[in-house]
Amino acid sequence: MPTLIDSCPSGSYTTSGECCKQCQPGEGVVTPCGATQTVCEPCLDSETFSENFSHTEQCQPCTPCSELMRMLTPCTDANDAVCVCDYGFFFSKMTGRCEICTVCPVGQGVLIRCNFDHDTMCEECVDDTYSDQETSFDPCMPCSVCDQPEMELRSCTPFSDAVCQDADPPDTSSFPSSLPYVTPFLPPFSSPSYSSSPAPSVVSYTDKSPPDSPTESVTTADPGLKRLGLSKNLIPIYTSILAAVLLGLVAFIIFKWWNSCKKNKQGGNNRACSANPSQTPSPEGEKLFKAFRVFTVIHSGVVKIDGGSGLSLPLHTREEVEKLLNRTCEGEESGANEDTDWCSLAGLLGYKEEHIANFKQEERPIQALLSHWASQDSANIDSLCTALKKINREDIAQSITVKPTATSTV
Repeated sequence: MPTLIDSCPSGSYTTSGECCKQCQPGEGVVTPCGATQTVCEPCLDSETFSENFSHTEQCQPCTPCSELMRMLTPCTDANDAVCVCDYGFFFSKMTGRCEICTVCPVGQGVLIRCNFDHDTMCEECVDDTYSDQETSFDPCMPCSVCDQPEMELRSCTPFSDAVCQDADPPDTSSFPSSLPYVTPFLPPFSSPSYSSSPAPSVVSYTDKSPPDSPTESVTTADPGLKRLGLSKNLIPIYTSILAAVLLGLVAFIIFKWWNSCKKNKQGGNNRACSANPSQTPSPEGEKLFKAFRVFTVIHSGVVKIDGGSGLSLPLHTREEVEKLLNRTCEGEESGANEDTDWCSLAGLLGYKEEHIANFKQEERPIQALLSHWASQDSANIDSLCTALKKINREDIAQSITVKPTATSTV
């Protein structure tokens, strides 16, 4: 026999005896049940949330991640944000706050790396292992083994590796340590016989080495100087080639455009091509025009996604954004399938789990995410920076908030 709660999940009724409606997760109560039925409204994604079925609970504000914290899971309309200690810190149960990760000293290696929920665990380097530097990531390294015919000059210790040397070094006793220095015998410059008599062929030898000569140092540096000069000479050549390619491409596009206009005139169009704003070029000319625009934009140092609302970022800035987003909690480069900050960013940009899973299958998931998002009409720098700040990545937001730069368009 059904109970009262089974027949009315909320357990409350309106004044007219109707069971009060419950707001589902992702919705909050606007008008509580009483004289009228419960009125619900959706919670604002990334701002408010509601996790439970309730006929009384309103949308609650999302939890902000404070200093030394980062967002592990973004806030949605049905779930609050999950904040954890930032990279290089862990949550200490003793102090109740984020503490900096322990660095293993020399002679100890990392057994368990530091994470947001536990500190670094170090171990002594034993059994032919060593660690010659302080580290928060590297374990004890195995000692080097000297192979025959090498001999061990220094044994391996927990603080340093073994040092090996060839037991039979090359025999250099058959070669003289230094060649004798030949000093020509020349008369004084003021002697009258200097200009009238030929130079004598008598020379004297000494076992002493010659003094340092600046001529030798100049001769030694000549190959490097020649290479430097060659590199400088190649710069104008590369510039000339690039300019020639650009001019040739411009001339070719102008020719195809003129040829298209000429064909339109022969077809009965008596108006000039330039005076008819509704006239469009042939598909072939339009493709060449777009190809030239892409070529010019790429060589100007800016990548711009075609469209009125696309992003316009310098190449080095886009690579820096991808690098900073693609970091794991240990500070190393992550793989394509690891949950990093870009997954949180994707959620804030409106992508569901199935879309994020598709991006992870790409060779460069972050590039795929940014390209797909930038193709939308609503994509702009401000919304991207807002999403980055919500995942506690103000460093990336500042790196892409640059002054507008002119892009080459035709």
